[in-house]
Amino acid sequence: MYTVKQVAALAGVSVRTLHYYDEIGLLSPSHVAANGYRHYDEAALLRLQQILFYREIGLPLAQIKAALDSPTFDLTATLQQHRAALQDKIAHLQSLIHTVDSTLSHLSGEQPMPPKRLFEAFTPEKEQEYTRLARLQYDLTIVGESVKRWNGYSAAQKEAVRAEGNQIYAALTEALDSGQDPRSEAVQAVLVRWHNHIRYFYEPTLDILRGLAETYLHDPAFRTNFEALHPDLPAFLHQAIDQYVDELETAELRRLLAEDDSTAASQAI
Repeated sequence: MYTVKQVAALAGVSVRTLHYYDEIGLLSPSHVAANGYRHYDEAALLRLQQILFYREIGLPLAQIKAALDSPTFDLTATLQQHRAALQDKIAHLQSLIHTVDSTLSHLSGEQPMPPKRLFEAFTPEKEQEYTRLARLQYDLTIVGESVKRWNGYSAAQKEAVRAEGNQIYAALTEALDSGQDPRSEAVQAVLVRWHNHIRYFYEPTLDILRGLAETYLHDPAFRTNFEALHPDLPAFLHQAIDQYVDELETAELRRLLAEDDSTAASQAI
């Protein structure tokens, strides 16, 4: 058995985090002594490891709890999925590094590079890798719906969706170049378009939108792609999306409060 302080030190998390995980039913101590001290066994440590794996890829706590509490959850199979996803990410990053090295050689005149090879790390063949990563990052039902929707589009529709996405990120890059605040009204208006664009794939929850902000900033593959447009774009997107989601959450809270007031008023009549 391990004390809460020992577990915090082992996992690199705070004691407060472990207390919070207990409060929400995500990770309960294996035993609570008469003096109130929490103790954790190996099974609890393994569950915490899974929580941290899922947090690393941006999954919200509510979805982590649902996954771990599922009767069909299989620890060995899940670890194998984590390993496969990490191997895919390593392979993709190695491909990007190879493309960067080849481009540097091309620019220095050491080794001419055919135009096609400039984009070999961004070909449609990478879609399967991104799909596998997405299956760990988001709810499997949502990702399955996303894949189904995308495969249902015609070639012309897919091209139109891609073009719209390029326009949105170009507009955000222009806003960044012009010195606009990511929380400004103009930038937030572009994020409305960004939000609607995502709906071509699935209906994103606020947690997923917030998770995308984290992914754009911290995921190496996404960060590399956005930095190719502008070195500061990942951080800019993170701030802009956080502000956008904050406003959506505030609006939702106000709506719920208004409904409560309306219900209370009707009951008082």
